[in-house]
Amino acid sequence: MSGSEKLVVRNLYKVFGDDPAEAIALQRQGMTKDEVFEKTGMTIGVCDASFSVREGEIFVVMGLSGSGKSTLVRMLNRLIDPSAGEIIVDGSDIAQMSANQLIDFRRQHISMVFQSFALMPHLTVLANTAFGLELSAVSKADREARAMTALEQVGLAAWANSYPNELSGGMQQRVGLARALANDPSIMLMDEAFSALDPLIRCEMQDELVALQEEQKRTIVFISHDLDEAMRIGDRIAIMEGGRVVQVGTPDEILNNPADDYVKSFFRGVNVSNVLTAGDIAVKQQVTMMDREGTVRAALQRIAKHDRDFAYVVCKRQHYHGVVSVASLEAEAKTAKPQLHNAFLADITPVTADTSIGEIIGPVAQAPCGLPVVDDTGRYVGVVSRAMLLEALNREGADDA
Repeated sequence: MSGSEKLVVRNLYKVFGDDPAEAIALQRQGMTKDEVFEKTGMTIGVCDASFSVREGEIFVVMGLSGSGKSTLVRMLNRLIDPSAGEIIVDGSDIAQMSANQLIDFRRQHISMVFQSFALMPHLTVLANTAFGLELSAVSKADREARAMTALEQVGLAAWANSYPNELSGGMQQRVGLARALANDPSIMLMDEAFSALDPLIRCEMQDELVALQEEQKRTIVFISHDLDEAMRIGDRIAIMEGGRVVQVGTPDEILNNPADDYVKSFFRGVNVSNVLTAGDIAVKQQVTMMDREGTVRAALQRIAKHDRDFAYVVCKRQHYHGVVSVASLEAEAKTAKPQLHNAFLADITPVTADTSIGEIIGPVAQAPCGLPVVDDTGRYVGVVSRAMLLEALNREGADDA
């Protein structure tokens, strides 16, 4: 993920009422949202929101119903006009754009996917996908070519000539996604895009989005009320409460360092097995040794010295080679030419550091020793034992105790 800022929001407000400036002034003087409403009858939908979205990341905005998240995302392309503040995209403040400038900006830079599929039943899948391009006066040949490319990206090219009523709910949402992709936007806004889907299809669509993101590195602002969804797809998450952005961070940062009691309570029910990875909990407290010939007896001595039953073998560059045990070393020591690699235990497969701990519960339970963890180059990161896994899974309960 790039570190450059694609979208910057500064001190953004949305007030629903006759005199937004008065409501904003009262809020800045210290009044709460409820106090402003009681005094003026005006509602502050978004209150002094500031954050930045990096180029190529999935940035999830989440909060309870009424927190302001949908109002916020609709201000990012000015479907709702802000009452105050800045929305900077690639150095330009879209809050200050004229109507014509805004139309050009939307056509060139930004697309939106809604919760409702919003497909037109009388148009084919291809025509639905190309509809936005048709409104932008793109030639028929060009828009159909671009629409077909987008359908290929979401796996629906074979259904180009079908009609929406011939598709499942998940497929219809893929058409909505393809329609946004056909515009080739640098920013995609997704407002509760998968919430109308059943859980299994929803997970499939989340996987689809992450896979597309790996290939295309678009900047995506994704609105969700589902914590598991946010933790699953978000590079970073913004938590909203009462129109305010109360915390922004990676799933790990927010889970481990919640900004306040609201965020903490929000995350109390999170399934940590889907958030923490093997690399997060792996430790290097086990015995390690270099993979050299003729070191079987030395390995036995080293294990005995540290009162352990197993040792993890690495090369000079710290790449993982295998696991040995006291029993396997003793058996190998009795052979004519003992070799350390001949004492490696079979069926011990290392896991990568980015594997969620939910995926390693079975392998850790079945392994005779702590499971070795490696990075994407094969370098040894550490070991996950049953005890460490249980401690991680019990972390939430310990926090609540």
